[in-house]
Amino acid sequence: MSEHAFTDAQREGLYRAIHERRDVRSQFLPDPIAPDVLARLLRAAHHAPSVGFMQPWDFIVIDRLQTKQAVKSLYDRANADAAENYAGDRAALYRRLKLEGIVESPINLCITCDRTRGGPHVLGRNTMLDADLFSTCLAVQNLWLAARAEGIGVGWVSIVDPVELAGVLALPTHVVPLAYLCLGYVSEFLARPELETAGWRARLPLDSLLHGNQWAEPLRDEALLLALRDSTTDTPR
Repeated sequence: MSEHAFTDAQREGLYRAIHERRDVRSQFLPDPIAPDVLARLLRAAHHAPSVGFMQPWDFIVIDRLQTKQAVKSLYDRANADAAENYAGDRAALYRRLKLEGIVESPINLCITCDRTRGGPHVLGRNTMLDADLFSTCLAVQNLWLAARAEGIGVGWVSIVDPVELAGVLALPTHVVPLAYLCLGYVSEFLARPELETAGWRARLPLDSLLHGNQWAEPLRDEALLLALRDSTTDTPR
């Protein structure tokens, strides 16, 4: 084991946050998030890696009911449009799903991406121009895992038109609203993802997603395959 590895307890805490993280929609409590706790979450997000160390993110902390309601109206319209993609039982199931907690959660947080930060030539971004967006997603994940460690639920609301959302939040034209998040303490963290429990989709088996060296080649590392079969870390708690 590396001398740089965490202790067993620290490592278990990290993996617990990863496997018990949930996209929360229905379990928010009205309890406020203390400023020092929210500060820790924002600091965790700000310590995400980023291409060329450009740190393209900004954080809009939203606690005004009027703003939440305006975003909720955007969601309602976009969700009605999305429901038209499905028919029959699938459409009925979609309409039963609760896919946001915008008004119920005490804090909404929009994490944005400034696509001009760092100037026209960002180190490492010459061939992958969307690496700034990928970097901002890492800030979202940092915040999400830190929130789980604090006992705070997070829900990502993606069913909104980004142009309309940018208008509601008065964003500059070069800034993209990458993630609109609902944050708050919760009554429970579900044992399994809500969409899995509802029967929308199941978790794919990891061994069906593995390849060796090239896409068409199966993974032939028997020791790794055996370790995957023996491991329980892919099972939600």
